[in-house]
Amino acid sequence: MQPKKSEPKILSQSRVPVFRLLARLRHRIRNWPIVPGVVLLTFVVMGVFAPLISPHGPTEATLRDRRTPPVWLDGGTSKYVLGTDAQGRGILSRVIHGTKVSFSIAGSAIGLGMVFGTLYGLISGYFGGWTDEILMRIVEIFLAVPLIMVALVFIVVVGPSFTSVVSLLALFSWVQFARQVRGETLYLKASDYVALAKVSGASTIRILLRHIFPGVVNTVVVVATLNVGGLILTESSLSFLGVGIPPPTPSWGSMVSDGRNYLASSWWITFFPGMAIFVTVIGFNFLGDWLRDTLDPRLRQVG
Repeated sequence: MQPKKSEPKILSQSRVPVFRLLARLRHRIRNWPIVPGVVLLTFVVMGVFAPLISPHGPTEATLRDRRTPPVWLDGGTSKYVLGTDAQGRGILSRVIHGTKVSFSIAGSAIGLGMVFGTLYGLISGYFGGWTDEILMRIVEIFLAVPLIMVALVFIVVVGPSFTSVVSLLALFSWVQFARQVRGETLYLKASDYVALAKVSGASTIRILLRHIFPGVVNTVVVVATLNVGGLILTESSLSFLGVGIPPPTPSWGSMVSDGRNYLASSWWITFFPGMAIFVTVIGFNFLGDWLRDTLDPRLRQVG
C-alpha cells in the first residue's frame, strides 16, 4: 500500500512550481489595464493598416446600396458588415479610416501641446516670482476661453483643414501640461540635489534638463494619456458641428452628424462611429488612471 500513497505526493510536488508560476503571473497582471490596452491597440492597428484591412474605400459610394442595414438585420449583406450610410458608403470602412484621422489629429495636437506646455511649466515653476505670476495668468486666460466658440470663429476665418484643426487643438492642449509641470517643478526645485547642482555651478538649462525634467516625465506621460481621449472627443465635436475635417475625409464626428437625420430608420449610421468615440475615450481614461497609479510614487506608497 505504500507505493500507492507515495504517487499522489509526487504528482502534487510536480505541480507546485506550475501553480506558483501561475499565481505570480496572475498577481503581476491583475492590475494591468488589459481590456483598455487591447481595445486601444486594436484601434491603433486599424488606423495604421486602414488601407489594407478596410473592405472598401472610405469615399467609395454605391447609391443603390444606400442605407443598407448591418449583416445581422433583415436586408443586410456580408458586403457591408456594419451597413452603409445615406450615400451608400460602407460604415465599417469609414470607421476604420476615421480611426486614422482621429488618432493622427489627437497625436499631433498632444505632441505639440506636450512639448510647449512642459517647457512653459518648467520655466514658470523654476523662476517663480513675477515670471510665474505672469505666465500663470496667461494659463488662466486660456482656461477661461471656451474652446468651441474659438473653434467656430477660427475655422470660419482660416477654413477647415487637417492643419487648422491640429493647430487649434494644440493651442489649448498645452495648458494642462503647463499647470501640472509647474507644480512638480516648484516641489523639485526645493530638493537637495537641485541645491547641490546650483552650488556646483550648474547652469540653469542644465538644472532644468538634467535634474528637474526627469522628475516630471511621469507626470507628462499621465497628462498626455488622459488628454488624448478628450482631444478625440473635441475633434469629433468640431466635425459634428461642421468645422472639423472637411468632407469627404471620414471623421467619426462627421459620421455621427451624417446619420442624425436617420436615427429612427437607419440608426447604424450614427451608432457605430459614436461607439468608436465612446470606447476610445473610455479606454484612454482607464489607461491614464492606471499610469497615474503606477507612476506616482506617492500612490504606490499608499497602496
